Amino acid sequence: MKFCANLSFMFTEASSMLERYALAKEAGFKAVESGFPWGLTVEQVKDAKEKAGVEQVLINLKTGDVTKGELGVTAVPGKENEFKENFAATVNYAKALNARKIHIMAGKLQNATSQNWETYENNLKYAAGVLKNENLLGVIEPINQYSVPNYFLSDFNKALDIIKRINSPNLKLMLDVFHLQQICGDISHSIANFMPYVGHVQIAQVPNRNEPDTAGEINYKYVLEQIETNGYTDWIGLEYKPLKSSKDGLVWVNNYGYSL
Repeated sequence: MKFCANLSFMFTEASSMLERYALAKEAGFKAVESGFPWGLTVEQVKDAKEKAGVEQVLINLKTGDVTKGELGVTAVPGKENEFKENFAATVNYAKALNARKIHIMAGKLQNATSQNWETYENNLKYAAGVLKNENLLGVIEPINQYSVPNYFLSDFNKALDIIKRINSPNLKLMLDVFHLQQICGDISHSIANFMPYVGHVQIAQVPNRNEPDTAGEINYKYVLEQIETNGYTDWIGLEYKPLKSSKDGLVWVNNYGYSL
């Protein structure tokens, strides 16, 4: 098992994303993932990453101000050019940071129509072509409606159908077990069924999104074994909100028999 710190959720005791790179390294991480670094230049983020000496595994699509609920326009008709501009900016950051994966966020919509689904799929087809040329991997993530009401993509089967239709090795599924449990449950069978299409995994306890060993619905010692048994050997993002200190909360890693 290889674990990377999600800098949008962990080490928030440091207000700056740049400082979180150093804190992640100090805690023992070899790699990180993050949301799009709003307000920071490519050079600033690259410098912080390289000074910390960590690998950047994944970066989220430039979506707008996430604090205002702006989570992308990938499924919004008429905003295809905005999507392409945001995607190009994200690719630029990913290449500078040597991040191989981009999380292509769908956006929030009320009363989605067939036109939204058509736009979403067409934009993903476009993205898959760019990703192929750049030797990058795009992942799409179903997000549960409790955490993000009106998020467009909240169905694993629909996500899988789109991935199969586009049929590109550069577009895969983000399997976040936190969302999987709240959308469809049946974790063991779901992991087995979805794993051939998975490009990235994330974890957090349900329902409070804390460390895997905190009280909640998921037995992560078992789930992590299932992920490994089903052939996943890539990075697992720790996209959880630490109960107290990010570093102190990492005791579960050793307790489960793993290391950073």
